[in-house]
Amino acid sequence: MPIKIQSDLPVKEILEKENIFVMDEGRAVHQDIRPIRILILNLMPLKEETELQLLRSLSNTPLQVDVSFMMVATHESKNTATSHLNKFYETFDQVKAHKYDGMIITGAPVEQMEFEEVDYWEELKEIMEWTKTNVTSTIYLCWAAQAGLYYHYGLKKKMMDHKVFGLFRHRVKNRRVPLVRGFDDEFLAPHSRHTEVAAEDIHACDALTILAESEEAGVFLCMAMDGRQIFVMGHPEYDRVTLDGEYKRDKGKGLDIKLPENYYPEDDPDNKPLLLWRAHANNLYTNWLNYYVYQVTPYDMIGTPF
Repeated sequence: MPIKIQSDLPVKEILEKENIFVMDEGRAVHQDIRPIRILILNLMPLKEETELQLLRSLSNTPLQVDVSFMMVATHESKNTATSHLNKFYETFDQVKAHKYDGMIITGAPVEQMEFEEVDYWEELKEIMEWTKTNVTSTIYLCWAAQAGLYYHYGLKKKMMDHKVFGLFRHRVKNRRVPLVRGFDDEFLAPHSRHTEVAAEDIHACDALTILAESEEAGVFLCMAMDGRQIFVMGHPEYDRVTLDGEYKRDKGKGLDIKLPENYYPEDDPDNKPLLLWRAHANNLYTNWLNYYVYQVTPYDMIGTPF
């Protein structure tokens, strides 16, 4: 799939070395096809790392995908250069007059705070409400999934007895739904979180359809509004060494962190982790783009102001 991004986005070179087809605007205008516009609200502190992970995940379909990045205006990012944000990111005020095929809202390292304590919570609520009318389908990842379930359906998160950290096995619950088309009966996916929305609360919400669940990690994937809202409780976009980096970072800080489960061969952090979840992660995003974005959105609706 050709991903259309700004020609000087730093991760472009990495994607091209991985043989991912990346095009800039000059080449895109010569293709006589309808691109689909995806907006990514990046709430992660290491924004360039998350950009790379998500662009990889969006790169496995023949569709032309025009990707834009958004940041919240009510929070100061301390881990990404201001020059990078000013050049490659927009604020909600700059995009809210437009409509998008799809949107991804990332996780954020604020899960142990109450939602109302997060400094950009009011802005995020406005954005989540806006998606109902301006975005065909929105994926909420990890903390954002908990925030979305709380805002849209009143489901509260709770602290867990221990951090859910590592690779966990999930079982597909509703194979007829196109979002999990092509999935094996069971699959692995990464998690890294201290909180959860209880499985029983999600099961009790008639608006939600559960698509994958784990005995150890709870509900992994559910959706509402016929796929206009998709909630992913883990991090399928993580690359091979993301959990490794988190573990060694926290270990270096002297924090009480256990080995990520089912991750290192022989549970030895000196061993290179095996990449065991990429195929299903790619399948998830490909199905989303195809069945819930591209085949649903009217051509004349995309990218136009009201």
